[in-house]
Amino acid sequence: MLDIHATSVVHPRSELDADVVIGPYSVIGADVRIEAGTRIGAHVVIDGHTSIGRDNTILHGAVLGAPPQDLKFRGETTYLRVGNGNTIREFATLNLATIEGETTSVGDRCLLMAYVHIAHNCRIGNDVILANAVNLAGHVEVQDHAIIGGLTPVHQFARIGRHAIVGGGSRVPKDVPPFVCAAGSPLRLAGLNTVGLERRGFDETRRANLKRAYRILFRSQLTVAAALERLRAEFGADDDVATLVQFFETSQRGVER
Repeated sequence: MLDIHATSVVHPRSELDADVVIGPYSVIGADVRIEAGTRIGAHVVIDGHTSIGRDNTILHGAVLGAPPQDLKFRGETTYLRVGNGNTIREFATLNLATIEGETTSVGDRCLLMAYVHIAHNCRIGNDVILANAVNLAGHVEVQDHAIIGGLTPVHQFARIGRHAIVGGGSRVPKDVPPFVCAAGSPLRLAGLNTVGLERRGFDETRRANLKRAYRILFRSQLTVAAALERLRAEFGADDDVATLVQFFETSQRGVER
């Protein structure tokens, strides 16, 4: 049964599934779609062309679907898409995209802690954790299972690779490769995210292959091009190493080494 608190303001054109809960003093805009099982806390604002999937929890003071903080934005029709099973904590802000028809997106089962900011055109994968006050500039990509520690800013167009972990209080100016640990300002790599990989079911053989690949990429004296060529030759069709190679080949900002 739809549960809308008497003090909330819900636009009659919004689309809410039957068992959505809207808390006190929250505001839901005209072009918002919220699916079953999602619970909205107090003083939440959801506006713009925003769609929110199933079984999300959005807590006090969060703002979703506000215009991008981009001086080029002129009111174009842009979107915010949030998947299923996410937890969005207090005062997080998730902005619309900034180019006509484009989308800011969050996948499934993510934890976005208090005061997280996700700017325009960001793409957040599945099972991502952004700790308190992580600030993502525009066009940032955070891939599946990545973790970013609190108070960390990420430069626009940078990418955080899948299964990577970035320590709190860092500054991320370039791409962080998949599977690694990184921390500091300036940012430094600190080996594989071994504990995280083991927890997510990477067996000993996969971890050993990634460790070897890591040494070739980041501990040898080879150029990036030579290191990538060696990885192709030594590991063939290994999916994990292929992920590393592709990440380097598709980088726009350069990869932290």
